[in-house]
Amino acid sequence: MAQNPNMVAIPFALVGFFATDKPIEEVINTDLTPEELEEIQQYLAKKLFKDPNVVVAIYPAIVPPEQATEAVKELENILFSEE
Repeated sequence: MAQNPNMVAIPFALVGFFATDKPIEEVINTDLTPEELEEIQQYLAKKLFKDPNVVVAIYPAIVPPEQATEAVKELENILFSEE
């Protein structure tokens, strides 16, 4: 990727959750390669932004539920509400 001196880094958030009945250690892919991460970043850039020159950088991380209780409840309501 060529460096453009006019580019600025703008933080954004993409929040989600996954549901499982297994321990987290059994369901998380811990051997994600740099190439696979780059593929995900390119996919997000293509699908989320109109400008084809946008570069996306992500850092996958799991937030402990006790630190994200309210956000998880809101997402559950949105996805599983009967309305």
